[in-house]
Amino acid sequence: MNAWSPGPAGTARGMRSKSIPALVIISVVLSALGGIAFAAQDRFTLKAPNGIAFSEFRGYETWQDIAVSQVDDGLKIIQGNAVMMKAYRQGIPGNGKPFPEGSAVVMIEWSKKQSPAAPYKVMAPDNLKTLSFILKDSKRFPDTGGWGYAQLVYDAASDSFKPFGADGSFGKEYCFKCHVVVKAHDHIFTAYPRR
Repeated sequence: MNAWSPGPAGTARGMRSKSIPALVIISVVLSALGGIAFAAQDRFTLKAPNGIAFSEFRGYETWQDIAVSQVDDGLKIIQGNAVMMKAYRQGIPGNGKPFPEGSAVVMIEWSKKQSPAAPYKVMAPDNLKTLSFILKDSKRFPDTGGWGYAQLVYDAASDSFKPFGADGSFGKEYCFKCHVVVKAHDHIFTAYPRR
């Protein structure tokens, strides 16, 4: 009997007919998984309505820590790019000088939870909530003290980000209205604590 002739299961013909559907199933599953991976969001293509692009903050995950903060329902870490960190080390804004152009801050916010491993009360990051960006560019953002503001809200179900304030009011109506109270510190709330 050759592989193409009819025969009982276990012969070359029977084994071949069982393996073809398995190959089809594997191909369909791999294609579907490839489609899912292909459809994943490229966050670096996102832009806030005021023009701040996620790509302007590429590498933020490795920026230096400025400080941490806690709000009622979350924990935040504030990080700065090399320009911002150099300015802090030079005493800005405490010395009365403004941050230089190109200074950038990212604030990463998580919901918080009690650490299950700690032997005492320790609040730890839980689910990612938002990424907030601040960029010093006086030419682009003259109406907000030279700073551009953007916030991206994270959706865990789709593993994607969406700009907050689609009408473009976020930077002026939310951020700048708060940041104007620290105008004497070049509109930046976060101080660089002693290490």
